[in-house]
Amino acid sequence: MTSSFLVLILVLEVPVAFATLVFFIEVAAAIWIRPTNRPLRSDTQRPSIIVLVPAHNESSGLLPTLDDIFAQLYDGDRLLVVADNCNDDTADIAKAAGAEVVERDDFAKIGKGYALAFGLRHLENNISDVVLVVDADCRLEEGAIHALALTCRSTGRPVQALYLMTAPEGAMFGFRVAEFAWRIKNDLRPRGLAALGLPCQLMGSGMAFPRDAIEAIDLATDDLAEDLALGLQLAFAKHPPLFCPAAVVTSEFPATREAAAAQRQRWEHGHLSVIVKKSIPNLWTAFRSRNWDLFVLSLDAAVPPLVLLGLLIVATLVLGVLEVLLGGPVTPLILGSAALILFGSSILLAWRERGRDLLPPAALASMIPYIGSKFGVYARAFSSDKKWVRTDRGKPNQKIGSSKSDTNPF
Repeated sequence: MTSSFLVLILVLEVPVAFATLVFFIEVAAAIWIRPTNRPLRSDTQRPSIIVLVPAHNESSGLLPTLDDIFAQLYDGDRLLVVADNCNDDTADIAKAAGAEVVERDDFAKIGKGYALAFGLRHLENNISDVVLVVDADCRLEEGAIHALALTCRSTGRPVQALYLMTAPEGAMFGFRVAEFAWRIKNDLRPRGLAALGLPCQLMGSGMAFPRDAIEAIDLATDDLAEDLALGLQLAFAKHPPLFCPAAVVTSEFPATREAAAAQRQRWEHGHLSVIVKKSIPNLWTAFRSRNWDLFVLSLDAAVPPLVLLGLLIVATLVLGVLEVLLGGPVTPLILGSAALILFGSSILLAWRERGRDLLPPAALASMIPYIGSKFGVYARAFSSDKKWVRTDRGKPNQKIGSSKSDTNPF
């Protein structure tokens, strides 16, 4: 019985420990390896671009996004809003603002991937040298489009901006924890990969594609984590994305507890689906074909959401303790302990680098309710009813976190 239990523990523990090692290497590389950033040449001619903005019932927050984009366009550039399955005045607002608009109505195919594919089909043979994708609720810092377009032209590869999400003003503690987790995922980890000379994942907004790259892939999917899936698809097609932190795109978490929870659940369910259906199978495919960019991105995508990774580490550590109590070897306990130390070190390094302004030391203990709230999210990850649903961002004046009994929106 002990021998069978040992095999079971190792089957669970080795992948968890390896994912933890990948996470630690990415965070450590971002902090300790400072790559030499080559400045964009001022004499490089910017390519013609088309900015695609998929928008599903985004009329209330669309105008600031369009204003940011228009302010950074050159003569000959285009802005196309894809009003996707809308039942509000998104299309009318976009047209009044001066954008090109195409409307899609197909409730059998729901998801941003379908909207993007529809927009490209609308362009037909008039696709520009570089295609940018910006979500309809994002803000672009000055120079973001220029940096993305020039980097895309000079490298001939897809490029991902630094895409950050921020907590609403006056938000509860859980929002600040989520913002810190987002900084780890979308800032530190891709910086670490870039410091090692490796590609990064796509993040859903602030993405730039050369024409040949975007024509080599199939955008029309219903993946909940379409950005992760798209990055893996590009790496498979030998177009691995690059990270461009000089281009900054921001968005804000939904203002209400319910909307924030729904958004987070969709992201994490989508991530788990990509791990099972794409990341793990791609590891063998990439190794066999010597496609190391695909291998690296598959490894990176196979790292579970951080709270789940922490829970898995603790679970395997408990199993290691049970193995020792049953008279078995200490190997699982040592491996689990090492994974816990690596994980804790990674979080502390990340907090020291990117989290101290959000989470003062005295507040770190308050993360326990945040972790506990995740059990329901992961339990529902294996339900059959999973589909893409637009996040309801709430009304501007709606109170953040409306339920007094729920102190954690995630």
